[in-house]
This record gives sequence, C-alpha cells and structure tokens, in this order.
Amino acid sequence: MRRPAAALAALVLTAGTAAACGSGGSDGKEAPAGPRLAVSGAYVKEPPMPDMAAGYFTIANTGGKADTLTGVTSDIAEHATVHTTKANGAMAEAGPLAVPAGGRLVLRTGGYHVMLMDLKRKPRTGDTVTLTLRFATSSPITVQAPVRPASYRPEQ
Repeated sequence: MRRPAAALAALVLTAGTAAACGSGGSDGKEAPAGPRLAVSGAYVKEPPMPDMAAGYFTIANTGGKADTLTGVTSDIAEHATVHTTKANGAMAEAGPLAVPAGGRLVLRTGGYHVMLMDLKRKPRTGDTVTLTLRFATSSPITVQAPVRPASYRPEQ
C-alpha cells in the first residue's frame, strides 16, 4: 500500500513532467510507452563507522511513464533504506521515490541517499558494492557501485 504523501508526490511529478514534455520529441518520434530506466554515477563513500555507509546514484527515465523506486538491497548490508537529509542536517527515512517520465531521480550528498546499515563488512576505497534497486513497474536493476574516499565529491 502506498503512503499518501508518496502517492501525491508521484502524481505531482508525473503531471508536471507530462505537461513539460508534451507527447513527442522534436524529431516526431513518440516516447516509449512505459518507463525506461538507466542508472549512472553510482558510488558508496568509505564510511568512518564500521556498521553503516551511504550510497548515491542517478536514475534517468527516458520512457513515457513514471516509475517509483520502492526499495534497495545490497550484498554488504543487512538493511538498506532510502533516507533524506533535512534542513537541520538530521536524516529521516524517505518513502518510495518517483522517477518521472522523461526525468530523473538524483540521490546525492545532502539530499536523498541510500543508507546501508548493519554492514557485513566495512567497504574500503577501491572495493565495489552491489546495489539492487527495486521499482513499482520496472524489473530490478543491479548496480556495481565503486567505493570512493570519504572526501569524494562528484562533479556537479
């Protein structure tokens, strides 16, 4: 069952994207009927603590319909949940996140991110972490996320 706030956010994002994108591209081709997702820029920061880490990535949707990121699992964590960073710096668990048609969902430092908790092993710079992303409509996507130094700041 969807949470009311998440359902409303998905509806608003879908409506706004549909209004902005129109029904077809400038080349006359129609967008694919369903969601078409691709993940890029995935990484996990080397954590200072041995029991939790954070992961980041971007999901682009070039399809004609929105989808929703509903969950994440990882090979190195007992639990993986999506969180957001509040204005006061506190973190809070976030519900399912919309991936708008013709748009993208960005998980980054200071915003949405994946918290990997109860780590089976502490990831070190140079390691790779497997993240499996689950969606409401699309098939799961497995991503190999390199572990970056704690000071890593991707290009914006």
